[in-house]
Amino acid sequence: MKRILLRSGKSPYDVVPLEEALHRDVIATNSGNLIFSDAAHKILETPGAEVVSNGIGSDPSAAGRINEEYDAFVVPLANAFRPSFEAGLKRLTRLISRLRIPVVVLGVGAQTGVDYSPERLKRIEPAVREFCAAVLERSASIGVRGEFTEQYLKDMGFRDVEVIGCPSLFMYGRELDVRKEVPELTAESRIAVNGSHNAVQKQGLDRVVARAHERYPNLRFVGQNLSDARQLHWRDLSDPNAEVTAMPTHPDHPMYREGKVRVYIDPRTWIDDLGAFDFSFGSRIHGNIAALLAGTPATVLCGDSRTLELCRYFDIPHRLLAEVVKDPEATDPARLYAKADFGALVGGHGERFERFTAFLDRNGLENTFTHGDGGAAFEERMRSLSFPPGIRPWNDMDVASLTTRFGWLYGRVSELSQDNAQLRRELARAGAKSAKAKTKPTANAGAKAAQAAPAASVYRRARRVVGRPIKRALQGGRQ
Repeated sequence: MKRILLRSGKSPYDVVPLEEALHRDVIATNSGNLIFSDAAHKILETPGAEVVSNGIGSDPSAAGRINEEYDAFVVPLANAFRPSFEAGLKRLTRLISRLRIPVVVLGVGAQTGVDYSPERLKRIEPAVREFCAAVLERSASIGVRGEFTEQYLKDMGFRDVEVIGCPSLFMYGRELDVRKEVPELTAESRIAVNGSHNAVQKQGLDRVVARAHERYPNLRFVGQNLSDARQLHWRDLSDPNAEVTAMPTHPDHPMYREGKVRVYIDPRTWIDDLGAFDFSFGSRIHGNIAALLAGTPATVLCGDSRTLELCRYFDIPHRLLAEVVKDPEATDPARLYAKADFGALVGGHGERFERFTAFLDRNGLENTFTHGDGGAAFEERMRSLSFPPGIRPWNDMDVASLTTRFGWLYGRVSELSQDNAQLRRELARAGAKSAKAKTKPTANAGAKAAQAAPAASVYRRARRVVGRPIKRALQGGRQ
């Protein structure tokens, strides 16, 4: 049995309660990550392979254990070549450099503007070079998202680069059925909209959402960030993203107050829910891919290279966000729906799937659609699991909504109290040993300081875990 270590926040089979999922950040700050990591898990799970999630960790000290326990390390990535991820990319490179097993990268992308200018990426070029060199010492090629990333790496001198798109759209293999079920959208149509904080704050998406909210009573906004989820579930405004009050996930936004916002921590519920909608649009690439996987038509409003190159590769209907925000009618969902053509997306999917599986073959990886049961066992197991529903805005203070939240918080306080008691016992034993050894006064002073510090540390941890969410919740209840 081949054992494959997969870089992912959690296994698709892990059912994590909402509070725990938000506490542990199983979505690695963005739930879109789970769309492509779950797809990769399903694709690589064959009768001859076991796939194990690494919990998104990149600890170089774990290399020895990984070399002993696994036969390959598979790394699905999104926009990893960006300045804000430089530190993470370097950590991942240090881990990979210590591995003796094959390392396969699926769908990495570089992020810049829609003009494809690499200027803003100059600063991180050394980190990108080191990463690619380390990977290519352990694989036949690097799989990238699209045309811009391919050229970006080739301009650095790397030749073993293949455009494979993103694993997410191959969740169901060569099958992809997207069609318009209604001839046109009306005021009663169910429409999903998505977007990032940057698109809302700086690129004009807030105006697009506001107009759609006025015209379509059944509009729903789907957020993806961890901060979005915490705002919905805890009314926690401690993250810098909370400054973007025009974001529908903010408690001050009318869509929040009307309960027309969701965030999902599991792709299964996300995709299932979007299957009931007529159309999806917005700047989030995986928010719209979730819709396409559900068979729901979608149009992406591209604001950067990471979304644009993926849309071009897969022939996903798209418009440039900077252009359409200038014309209010151009961003009306009914107009976007009317202009969207899914013929190339669906018609070319089989060829793109063959290209993707050929890449896996060249890198020594089998896939369930060619070498297994086509994912049947995976799907059967997923159907047997009950995942948490999408997170809703916390607009009420009823007993049911409070019970689960305070129950989890109470459990956290109990855990911290036990940790505190354990620390006190250990410090007492250490103090007794120190006294017996008749240490110098300066050493005794240091021991006493060490005894005082953990109690304060545990107290502060309890304040952070318990105090802030309760305070936010109570403030929200008074609105």
